[in-house]
Amino acid sequence: MPELVYPPVITAAKTMFRALDLRLDVRGSEHVPATGGAVLASNHVSYLDFIFCGYGAHESRRLVRFMAKESVFRHRVSGPLMRGMKHIPVNRAAGAGSYAAAVAALRRGEVVGVFPEATISRSFTVKDLKNGAARMAQEAAVPLLPVALWGTQRLWTKGRPRTLTRRHTPITILVGEPMDPAAYPDATALTAELRTRLSALVDRAQRDYPEQPAGPDDAWWQPAHLGGSAPTPEQAAELDRSDRRSRSTS
Repeated sequence: MPELVYPPVITAAKTMFRALDLRLDVRGSEHVPATGGAVLASNHVSYLDFIFCGYGAHESRRLVRFMAKESVFRHRVSGPLMRGMKHIPVNRAAGAGSYAAAVAALRRGEVVGVFPEATISRSFTVKDLKNGAARMAQEAAVPLLPVALWGTQRLWTKGRPRTLTRRHTPITILVGEPMDPAAYPDATALTAELRTRLSALVDRAQRDYPEQPAGPDDAWWQPAHLGGSAPTPEQAAELDRSDRRSRSTS
């Protein structure tokens, strides 16, 4: 079927990049296979990460089908766009159907994008990973690629106001070398190696980033271990638990 929605959305995103003069540093895009299925597994620091993770596959002319929570597909604006771009809805209460749809897409030769941390990392470090990305790659026998994003949190992240008109922000997109799922005995081992590689890529992106916080009031987007005022991983985990408790009682 022809792609009627995805190409115009990409054009709109690139127009936004130009309008904001975002400084995109994309490295490793040659690792995305030109044909055949693959899983892109990205860290998650911003509500906009799917845009930039997908851009990492642009050089290979691949359209990434992202797994996203079902509520986004029910929204009157985002819903038609998500369905038109053939993204994959995730119902966390009944995840088997979403998983099967993703594996089927991979076997058809699609590239599927996953955020294995499941939620945005408030600490801006890599959280524990769910093993779904590894399981899909192994079941479909396709490569698994870690993707590190950095700088996107400065535009829009959890607990901070949106700054979508912010200009000249550097955005780093690092695509790691493909991992062969057949080289690992099970999804647990593959997930552990994915987290190791993803953490190393994120650390590289953070340390090579061309800007530093302008002062104490601007240090919120820098992780604590690099001198920023973002929550530590332990503090971030407690904030996540508090959020879950609030949702369960509301």
